[in-house]
Formats: sequence, structure tokens, C-alpha cells
Amino acid sequence: MERNYTECVPVLKALADETRLEILHMLQEQELCACKIQEHFKISQPTLSYHMKILIQSGLVTGRKDGLWMQYSICSKNFEATRDLLDFYLHSSNQKSACDCSEQNSVCSK
Repeated sequence: MERNYTECVPVLKALADETRLEILHMLQEQELCACKIQEHFKISQPTLSYHMKILIQSGLVTGRKDGLWMQYSICSKNFEATRDLLDFYLHSSNQKSACDCSEQNSVCSK
């Protein structure tokens, strides 16, 4: 089965930040105005724009103009491709590994 890693990279990069993860959590509930997100984090508009640009480019979030503000909502399309890739790694990890670490949560030095 051929994998499309290109789709997953922007999603994984977007998910690799705690502020963006929290924004996604907030958007799970409902569409939100940029002002509500900015108010929650007490961050500047340029900082919020930076995070939202990454989320939009990853395909995880969509934005629409509403007067002076942007409204943001979750877009699940790219979550699916990334979930499929992670499922692949999860299921293939059941196979025999070259690593013989005895503890599951240990950091492998190999």
C-alpha cells in the first residue's frame, strides 16, 4: 500500500505545538471568532495569526471572514490521512523489532 507522507507532514507539524493543540480543542466545541481565541490565550494578533496560518495550511482548520474578524472551525479531512499513517505505525509495531528494550516506556538507545 502506497503512503502519502506529504499530506501528513504539515498536520504533524501543526500538532507539534501545545497552543495549536489547545486551539483545536477549543474548535472541537464550536466555530470561534479570532477575538475569542486571542482573548483565551492573552496573545497578540500577530501571534494568533501565526498559529492560525499553520493550522489552515495543514488543512486542520478553515477560516471565513465575518465583518472585521475571522471565524475558525475544524476541518477533519487531513486528520484522516494522518490517523491512517499513525495506525499503520501502531499496527506494524506489533512485529518483531530490532530493539530489545525490556521496558515499553524506555528510551531506546539503538
